[in-house]
Amino acid sequence: MRRTQADIDLLFETLLPDPDDARRRLYRAMRHAAVGGGKRLRPLLVEACAGLFDVPRSSALRAGLAVECIHVHSLIHDDLPCMDDDDLRHGKPTVHRAYDEATAVLAGDALLAFGFEILSDPATHPSAEIRCELVRELAAAAGAGGMAGGQMLDLLASGGMPDLDSISRLQRLKTGALIGWCLEAGAIMGAAPAELRTGLRGYAQCLGLAFQIADDLLDNQGDEAKAGKRLRKDEDQGKATFVSLLGAERARRQADMLVEQAIAHLHAFGERSRLLREIVEFAVRRDR
Repeated sequence: MRRTQADIDLLFETLLPDPDDARRRLYRAMRHAAVGGGKRLRPLLVEACAGLFDVPRSSALRAGLAVECIHVHSLIHDDLPCMDDDDLRHGKPTVHRAYDEATAVLAGDALLAFGFEILSDPATHPSAEIRCELVRELAAAAGAGGMAGGQMLDLLASGGMPDLDSISRLQRLKTGALIGWCLEAGAIMGAAPAELRTGLRGYAQCLGLAFQIADDLLDNQGDEAKAGKRLRKDEDQGKATFVSLLGAERARRQADMLVEQAIAHLHAFGERSRLLREIVEFAVRRDR
């Protein structure tokens, strides 16, 4: 994870240099959000899955950078006053606090576009057909049928989601769709057969829900200094979560069960899936 973090930071620094004109403020806001923060879980997932099919790490890293652009875009916009209105992200001021609200909107928009620019570049993969499939699947995961649709459901959740199925659907869209793309991307670049993709999708679905339960537990019980952001938000806003519906102990047991199910989906890959197994275990044990 540390190697992937360093490589993603270096790519952001290299590919987002200061222009010699008035756009400099926008580029600096993009780097403020993108560099030096976050677990880089999504790029690591792309790398781990691509490794199952002997995809060159350079291709996996660029695909991981693309999905990280989309993820950071979503964080910038989630932090805005019209959304979650947060002041802190990864231990530093959110973009609209460090710069201003309009610049934050543009930085998020620019990172969204940049992600697709990276994916469509032949440097990511020599096959135009594979690049098109990567772009199409990421667009679906990021849009109204995925991450953006899940964020809409989340905004409405302050009224109180009625049941566990509703919360699970929300998180499958908001969090799980991008995570699912990370596994799909490795399989697409590796030309994986359909039967292996099915197992990877099952793994991704279990990982996405386990990751969100861990997030809910951290929001409920975590340390703000370690998390680098404001916690207890969901409770303050009256949002239904896995923890509010199940209680902390049952939620933790549910996350552990999802870890076991995720690992079971990897049985066809044997020891080659060790990194993916370690990632899902890390997802529920982390403290930030």
